[in-house]
This record gives sequence, structure tokens and C-alpha cells, in this order.
Amino acid sequence: MKVPKRLEPLLQDALIDEVLGQLMSGKESEVYLVRCGDETRCAKVYKEIQHRSFHKQTQYTEGRKVRSSRRTRAMEKHSRFGRREQEEVWQNTEGDALRCLAAAGVRVPETYGFSEGVLLMELIVDGDGAVAPRLNDLRLTKTLAREYHRLLIDQVVLMLCAGLIHGDLSEFNILLAGDGPVIIDLPQVIDSAANNNAKRFFTRDVNNLTSYFGQFAPEILITEFAEEIWHHYENGDLQPGMPLTGQFARIEQAVDEDLIMQVIDDAREEAMARF
Repeated sequence: MKVPKRLEPLLQDALIDEVLGQLMSGKESEVYLVRCGDETRCAKVYKEIQHRSFHKQTQYTEGRKVRSSRRTRAMEKHSRFGRREQEEVWQNTEGDALRCLAAAGVRVPETYGFSEGVLLMELIVDGDGAVAPRLNDLRLTKTLAREYHRLLIDQVVLMLCAGLIHGDLSEFNILLAGDGPVIIDLPQVIDSAANNNAKRFFTRDVNNLTSYFGQFAPEILITEFAEEIWHHYENGDLQPGMPLTGQFARIEQAVDEDLIMQVIDDAREEAMARF
């Protein structure tokens, strides 16, 4: 095939030996199969910002750490330099997240380097050595649905313990390798401690898993893992591998209307006394 322009520098630098074909095209990147010596790997080519269709990016990038204060100020001012720096941070985020999560025991593709806006990664394959399918392309038995759901709940717990939230987790970015599910696509990864939207994104991720696997095992639909896990996270006692029930008891307290009205009246009298 004709070599994509963005991959030419990697061929020239011998980081890849051959481009075998395009694997997929998404909203923020294109993925190619490439040969590196005797191995077939993935080359994820990030689209330039004007060609991406990923919306509300600032909600995801809030709280991301930048080493240089000068770079941070430039990004906040949205100067030309700042936009360029922001784009570089965006493109580097996935590789950094994959390395962090792999070290934490999360099942994600192995990375082999980032160069010229291209991330080289492991090709995830099924039990026959073919490109692994997405969960969305499969129909599962009730037993497998329960098994994979529980495995992935353990994975999101590992991610949260590592301080990260996928932010866009669903059956569309989970591959079924020969030895189980593998999580992919993390350029929008969330800093769980620094992003004000963290709980909302985490809840959406977990509820996406609930909805998908609940199609095959309806009992999953009544679980409340998102609330249970986040409760442990906020209390500081969330641990990898901890037993979870999928149940969450909300503590509801009766509202004392008389007390509320008294507080309002006291505040009104105090305000009037100032005049």
C-alpha cells in the first residue's frame, strides 16, 4: 500500500520496516498494521486537531499535569505556542497512560515508543492469532458475560487505584484477546484526583459496562458497582482485588424544614440589620 505521510519518518528511522495496511479509522486517530522485524504491531497515527471530531476536550484534559510552568501558562492563554504544546500533551497522554496502567496490572496493549505523532503498540490478537475483535462485534453467553463483566470491574478498580479513569469506556474500545478482554483507546484518560468531572466520567464508564453485559445476563443490570467503588475511593479504602458486591446502600436523612426556615429567617434578619 501507499505509505501514509505521517509514517514515512518512522520508516526512514527504521522504527518500522513495512506498512501492511490500515486497521481502523477513528474520531481522533488512524491505526495501521506495521511490520517491525519479525513482529506485526500497530501504529496509531493521531489526527491533527483540525481533523479531529472529539468534542468537549477540555472536560477530559482538566487537571492534567504539565512539567513546565511556562508551558502551562501558554496553554491557559491559548497562544499559538500554547495550542501547539496542548496538542503535544494530548498526543503523549495515551502512551503515558498505557505505561502507567500496565505497571499497575491493567490489561492494556504494550507500547514500544512514540515518535512524530505516532504511537507504536502491541497488536492484540485472538486465540487463533488473528486481529482481536471488539466486544461490540460479539454475542456472549450469560456465563461469559458475567465473567467478562467481573474482570472489567476489577480492571476499572485497578485503573482508579492508579489515579486514572478511562473516560470513554464501552464495548467499542475493549478487545477480546485469546486470554480475555483488553482495554484500548485512552487519549481522553481522566486524572481522578484533579478533574472535577471525574466521578461523572467514572460512573458513565461503569454503567456502559453494566448496560452492555446486561444484554446477555440481565441480573447485571441491577448492580451498582459505580456507586460502590466510588464510595470506597472517596473514603480512601479502595484496594485492587477487594471484594465488591455490586450493591450500594444510600443513607437518606429526613429534611428538617423548620430548621431550614429558621436559618433563612436568621440570615434575613442579619442582612436587614446591616442597613
